[in-house]
Amino acid sequence: MAKRNHQILNPKNMHVHLVGAGIATMSAAVFLIRDVGVLGEHIHFYEQLPVEGGSLDGARSPSADGYVTRGGRMLEDEAYVCLWNLLESIPTVGNPELTVRQEIAQFSREVPTYARARIIDRNHQILDASDLGLDAYDRVQLTRLLALPEKLIGARRIEDFFSEHFFQTNFWTMWCSMFAFQPWHSAIEMKRYLLRFMQEVPRIHTLAGVRRTKLNQYDSIVLPIQRWLQNHGVQFESGVTVKDVDFVESADARVASALHIERNGQAQEIKLGVQDYVFLTLGSMTADAAYGGDDTVPPLIRDKRDGGFELWETIASKAGDFGRPNAFCGNVDESKWESFTLTMTGRALLQRIIDFSGNQPGTGALMTFKDSNWLMSIVVPHAPHFIGQPNDVYTLWGYGLFIDREGNYVNKKMSECTGQEILTELLGQMGFEDADGEIRKTTRVTTVMMPYITSQFERRVPEDRPLVVPKGAKNFAFLGQYVEIPEDVVFTVEYSVRGAMHGVYELMGVDLPIPAIYHALEHPSVAFQALRTIRTGRADWDAR
Repeated sequence: MAKRNHQILNPKNMHVHLVGAGIATMSAAVFLIRDVGVLGEHIHFYEQLPVEGGSLDGARSPSADGYVTRGGRMLEDEAYVCLWNLLESIPTVGNPELTVRQEIAQFSREVPTYARARIIDRNHQILDASDLGLDAYDRVQLTRLLALPEKLIGARRIEDFFSEHFFQTNFWTMWCSMFAFQPWHSAIEMKRYLLRFMQEVPRIHTLAGVRRTKLNQYDSIVLPIQRWLQNHGVQFESGVTVKDVDFVESADARVASALHIERNGQAQEIKLGVQDYVFLTLGSMTADAAYGGDDTVPPLIRDKRDGGFELWETIASKAGDFGRPNAFCGNVDESKWESFTLTMTGRALLQRIIDFSGNQPGTGALMTFKDSNWLMSIVVPHAPHFIGQPNDVYTLWGYGLFIDREGNYVNKKMSECTGQEILTELLGQMGFEDADGEIRKTTRVTTVMMPYITSQFERRVPEDRPLVVPKGAKNFAFLGQYVEIPEDVVFTVEYSVRGAMHGVYELMGVDLPIPAIYHALEHPSVAFQALRTIRTGRADWDAR
């Protein structure tokens, strides 16, 4: 039975409105049905885009004959407990007897990650990534950051805590490319990541702790959840933008009383009754993403055209604890980067990478070019990576963190390059120029410019992010990457799912435990290995 502070309601009579159809709201819908007993036909999604999944995407390329993903997610056994809780309830699309969680575990056993070419230098040499390069002062700085309370760290940057030497180490190259940190990002987020993923430090050079989905995350996670929800009668509506929310406040309670939406170009109001609940997605890391192709450059959109932050900006003005979106979407030059997807209709480039790295597709995780001006990294996924992908077609995904610097092999900023020019830079970084003609004949490139992709890492103070369930909220909660979940880390699927679980359980009074946040330092053997790695400067844990 779902409970509210002022009354007990029958979950069969509840109606729930979900703003946005990303992984956070989709997770909330699963928990509402599974753990509360809300009827699926009483759950309504309002999504302005024509496809569900939010930032978890994977599709045919809009600009080339091929495929594209904007990003890729590396999952992990210890830290992703809420995600596993969710996916244990969801059957795969192709096999109703196999859950998505089981499929991920099975795939990760069959195609285990063990990177043999984690870092590559300017001379096309594979470096010994187990040598972290940390000196005594680097270790002192790491220890200091871990020891400081978040209140004392405040809005300081990562670079405020470390010397220039630290940013030249193999440890930083692997850490920042694995999680997409920049030196100017929030030191608080860096600390949280260190605490949450300390168990990965001894195996950071091979990424042996990484778990991956069998296909891209849309096909492997979003699509099965969507099918499960639709089979339960959940209603998805695309092309609907929620523009505003009315709130009524009393001495001890705040209630969402109406949604103001735009449907088919018409402004409409949805009044909310006593048995209505609302879950609102705040912001979007992939807002205003723009695509380019072989011969085109994706534009950098700075003027918030798609409305990804508009709702949050509107409701934030109504209450001091609804967050400050401008702290995250107010500096595009600190939050942007660019990714690219190669679609290969021949094995020329694929085979060269296999021979060079010693990794079969799907086993190598990230390859990072340490001396690349763009700090370019690539991943070669196991094929097929998309539903319906032909047997003789292969893909590669990559990204650059410093996109306003000129390339080493192309005299242009990455942000000014066409897809084929980015391919030129990649071939140069790998030393494959001799095969340029053969590779280029069979390779199509789709690029994606994302103005806000690391915006959740922006420097912040506590007031910048609202709680999942604000104080006094009776029928509404906030979801996504811009809410505050103490001790957990943004830019992860886990964060969105945990937020959804918090929102549903707290609003509905669900008497079930939320899986505890994993802290490696609370486990003596794990903590010993991690701290030993940092102390000695060598990552020597071997999963084989």
